[in-house]
Amino acid sequence: MSLADIAQDIVDEFDFLDDWEDRYQHLIGMGRTLAPLDPSVMIDENRLRGCQSVVHFKADFADGRMQYQAGSDAAIVQGLIALLMRVYSGQPPADIMAFPPEFLKQIGLDEHLSPTRKNGLASMVTAIMAEAKAKAPV
Repeated sequence: MSLADIAQDIVDEFDFLDDWEDRYQHLIGMGRTLAPLDPSVMIDENRLRGCQSVVHFKADFADGRMQYQAGSDAAIVQGLIALLMRVYSGQPPADIMAFPPEFLKQIGLDEHLSPTRKNGLASMVTAIMAEAKAKAPV
């Protein structure tokens, strides 16, 4: 499934929900589906700076695809991580770099997150893109 298809599925899911209370609950539910991070990932060198909540982030590259792991101590942030992992993890680096996260605006997150959560989300996106760029074939 392409990044655009996955992102469109997410947009459709959020469009189906009537109000932001339901959307936040859906986001939190998505976060609960993430596998817990291995303690070996939850070290200071994997801590993502720029997030108000504690976020650990690790990227690996295997078989031409990026594999991302991330987790947070905050439920909504964990849901944001789940959204990003769903779209970007398991994809080739070039595809990741060519697909900015416009779907986040389409579902209205840019208007419904606090400034500190927006900064944290931007930090996560920056980390995802930077790791993809570092592994992309020249």
